[in-house]
Amino acid sequence: MSFLNNDPKPSEDNSAAEIASGARLIPRITIQAFCEHSQTAQLVESAVHDRRMSKVALTTHNGGIEGAVETYRSNPTPNLIIVETGGGRDEIMASLERLAEVCDASTRLIVLGHVNDVVLYRELIRAGVSEYLVLPANAQSLVSAISDIYVADGAAPIGRSVAFIAAKGGAGASTIAHNVSWAISQTLRQNVLILDMDLPFGTAGLNFNQDPPNGIVDALAANDKVDQTMLDRLVSKAASHINLLTAPATLDRTADFAERDFEQIVEMSQKSTPVVILDLPHVWTAWIRHTLATVDEIVIVAEPDLANLRNAKNLADTIKALRPTESKPSLVVNKVALPKRPEIGAAEFADSVDCKLLGQIPFDAALFGTAANNGQMIAEVSSSSKINDIYRAIGLHVTGRTAPEAAGKASSLKLSSLFSMRRKAG
Repeated sequence: MSFLNNDPKPSEDNSAAEIASGARLIPRITIQAFCEHSQTAQLVESAVHDRRMSKVALTTHNGGIEGAVETYRSNPTPNLIIVETGGGRDEIMASLERLAEVCDASTRLIVLGHVNDVVLYRELIRAGVSEYLVLPANAQSLVSAISDIYVADGAAPIGRSVAFIAAKGGAGASTIAHNVSWAISQTLRQNVLILDMDLPFGTAGLNFNQDPPNGIVDALAANDKVDQTMLDRLVSKAASHINLLTAPATLDRTADFAERDFEQIVEMSQKSTPVVILDLPHVWTAWIRHTLATVDEIVIVAEPDLANLRNAKNLADTIKALRPTESKPSLVVNKVALPKRPEIGAAEFADSVDCKLLGQIPFDAALFGTAANNGQMIAEVSSSSKINDIYRAIGLHVTGRTAPEAAGKASSLKLSSLFSMRRKAG
């Protein structure tokens, strides 16, 4: 029997390293699992919460190997079958022989067993089984095994996707996303593509003093017909190592999209560019939720006040629930030390929302106003400004180069008002 033509490798629980390095998404496949115990079914079902499984259609059934045999006597087989078995070596091999008779040649197989036996493992691999995992296992081990099967070792690298989203309108997420992109391009000399996903009000074109075609709208309109050649034509060059896929910033159409409408554009961008920056609008829709669930890094930008704190906390909690196996979202506190405004200390803010504080950007009306009006980055207006150091630190973190301590200073204010507000509301 043969479920697999190539030679799979023994699995290792290296999922944490894969996630930290921006592991690749598993392609759009169907998986059916046949479990003998409810705990195993729960393990398999929990795997779909891993970011790498966002495209996968997975269903679980009862019955183990024999259940799979009966099912596929009269039904086509999926891309991958997962079966649980509590039998010994001879029983497992006999059962798999019967399963092989009703499976398509292209079907892959993962066996979940309760016997820790090296000889059995070798026999299964020789027989064409893709992987054998000994129970109890965790969801990350299972996802890593699936990833090893469908993500080839020699596959082309993909770019790192980083989403910037504001906790509240006007918090400055776009400005920070664009300046961090500049810092990455100049410090690391890596190509960066900025996707301006705020179609009616996006500012990427303005901030880089560009008037390019409506790149991202044209890419969306092409739908499944968009390819790398078309995407390259729609992208405009903003500076050395920086390209833009801009929004039209007009109101002649509404900006309602399905959950996965942006998915192909993001994936195609990652195939051609080392760093893809997603400048997300301050809205909450199905496609925003889906995008946040699938990117490599998320940065929440907030001002140090109560409304931003509440919104940032809600965002962070939702993102962590969407991505239980991923690192927490990061936080940048913007417009710190606004004259006469009582503020929440940045460290206290970060502790309250349970996010890593990457930096604090001080309020400087003259500097930021000049940059915005000229269509320039902060480094172009004032190369000696210490704010550039903060942007560089954020850029290094989101590209996986380092995990810097938060830069900058901010004043502090106790959070008793927030908690008293919650008590009153309850």
